[in-house]
Formats: sequence, C-alpha cells, structure tokens
Amino acid sequence: MASMRDIKRRKNSIQGTQQITKAMKLVSTVKLQRARTNAERSKEYFNCMYDTVNSILKRVGHVEHRYLTPGDSQKKAVIVITGNRGLAGGYNSNVEKLVTRHPEWTREDLVVYTIGSKGRETFLRHGYEVKACNNDIVESPAYTDAMGVSEELLKSYADGEIGEIYLAYTAFKNTVSHVPTLLKLLPVEISGESGEKESGASAIMNFEPEDVEALDMIIPKYVTSLIYGALMEAVASENGARMQAMDNATSNAEEMISDLTLKYNRARQGSITQELTEIIAGAEAIG
Repeated sequence: MASMRDIKRRKNSIQGTQQITKAMKLVSTVKLQRARTNAERSKEYFNCMYDTVNSILKRVGHVEHRYLTPGDSQKKAVIVITGNRGLAGGYNSNVEKLVTRHPEWTREDLVVYTIGSKGRETFLRHGYEVKACNNDIVESPAYTDAMGVSEELLKSYADGEIGEIYLAYTAFKNTVSHVPTLLKLLPVEISGESGEKESGASAIMNFEPEDVEALDMIIPKYVTSLIYGALMEAVASENGARMQAMDNATSNAEEMISDLTLKYNRARQGSITQELTEIIAGAEAIG
C-alpha cells in the first residue's frame, strides 16, 4: 500500500493537471462559439455553390473539359485538414485513417497536401509523399488561403502531375458530433443525375461565352469554395473535439482525486490506529 506522502503527492499532481484541463476547456469553449458561428455562416454558401455547380453540369450536355475527365496521371492528390495541436481526442487520427486505411489506395498512389502539422507528422512517419504543408491556415482560415491551395492543385492537375483531387476533413454537425469526411473535388462528379432526369429537368444549358470558357471560370471557384467551407467546419470540429476531451479529462481527474482522498483517509486512519495501539501497548508494559 502506498504511503500517505506518495498518495498526497499524487493527489496534488492530479489537481494541478485538472486545473490545466479546466482552463483548456474554457478556452476551447470560447473558440468553439466563434468557429461555430463562422462555420454556420459559410455553410449556406458552401452548399449553394455545390448545388449550383451540380445543377449546371447536369444540363451542360456532353462537354469535353479537363475538369470533368480524369487526368492522365495515376497519382491522386489528397488535401488533409488536421490541427496543429493534439489533446483533441480522436479528431486528428480519425481524418488520417480516412486516407491511410482507404481500401482502394496505396501509399505510392498518393500525393498528400497537409493543412495542419499533426497530419504532416503522421504521413511523413508512414512514408507518404507530402507535397506541401500549410500549418498556419488552420489557426484563422481565410478565403484567400483556400484560393492559394486551390490554385496550386489546379495547376498540378492541368500539368498532368495528378489525375484526381480529394479533400479529407471533419464535417461539423453540432457541438458533440463531428464526422470525418472524404470528398472528391476533381474530376467533378455529378450527384443525383438520374433522379433529376426522371423529374423532367433535362433542358440543355446554354453558355455565354462558350461552355469551356464558362467552366474554366466556374469550377476553380467551386473547388476553392469547397476547400474554404471544409476549413471552417474543421476548425469548429477541432475546438468542439478538444472541449469534449478536456471535459472528459477534468471529470476523470475528479474521480481520481476522490479515490485518492479515500485512500489517503484510510491510510491516515490506519496510521492513527497503529500509533494508539503502540501507545496502549507501551503503557501496559510500563504498568
């Protein structure tokens, strides 16, 4: 059985840790409120852009365009959005597993673009090719940041260095629900095409200027918008996950402190009983 001094030292250590987890929970809560507001504000634009581009492409007819057909390269580029710090439960690892455990991908097929240092560390450790890393973006994402990432990837796609582009991030549902998500950016896939044709919405869309020129302008904005929306949701998800993790850690520390307090009182009671027994035995021996 541990001594009273060991129990007290352990209890003090846990109490110190509990103060840290409480403070981190409060900080994450404040950041979450701001990030959630930004994510909800951008979500409408995010969804509207996605639906609009899908609607356009459903009516575009047969158009030969570089953004609508896979590139010649077999390489796949994956943008992975993680955090710069840990202590957020499974937030970082869940996104990384989407890529590392994908059943149809091999390490040699992928070129990884990481946003967040935790993702970079993981993929380098597993031997993946990390083409670029933007750690500062996740601290305070801006539309211009998403535009920079989009332009770099679109150039590689146009040059034939990569054939497909994917986005791995954590979608924000609510404070306690965060869903790791893998989204294909290029070539653009049209969702729900058959259902719309059955409903009669099959009119071909006309473009001014030409369709290829219009798609050259629309699709880069579409890709940038999806990346920006993912960044905003990922920041909210990270702060929500960290708030939950710190709350659980604080509760666990409280339980450990209660358990150690009980052990300390038992040890103290045993020590007092032993001292009384020795005093009584000594008095009897003298008497």
